[in-house]
Amino acid sequence: MKRLFYPLAALAAVALVPVASSAHHSTAMFEWGKEVPLKNAKVVRWEWTNPHTFLYVTTDGPNGAVKKWAFEGMSPNHLTRAGWSKRSLKPGDVVDLTYYPLRDGRSGGFNVTVTFPDGHKLNQLQFD
Repeated sequence: MKRLFYPLAALAAVALVPVASSAHHSTAMFEWGKEVPLKNAKVVRWEWTNPHTFLYVTTDGPNGAVKKWAFEGMSPNHLTRAGWSKRSLKPGDVVDLTYYPLRDGRSGGFNVTVTFPDGHKLNQLQFD
């Protein structure tokens, strides 16, 4: 009986250990591949967080009203390899960007590129 007990106990212990999942949320909320430009966006906040970064900007809307935007981005790990850092953007920076819009029409989407006034460009999806 002991011969059977220890292997079964070990198997049960292994079965109870949590396993990291490779599941990830879908990008179906974005119109992936439909790149839209946004000019003169003023950076409000740049969140360098896992699993995704977030960029919050404002633009001048109709009748002088301020329009708020929110953009999801790749992970800090990925962006570091593409030349980004947690200091790439700071509040008050004015940039041009491109993004894949949200399908539901809200102001935001998935950030693709950021272009600075000096012409320097950072790309989220490919390494230049």
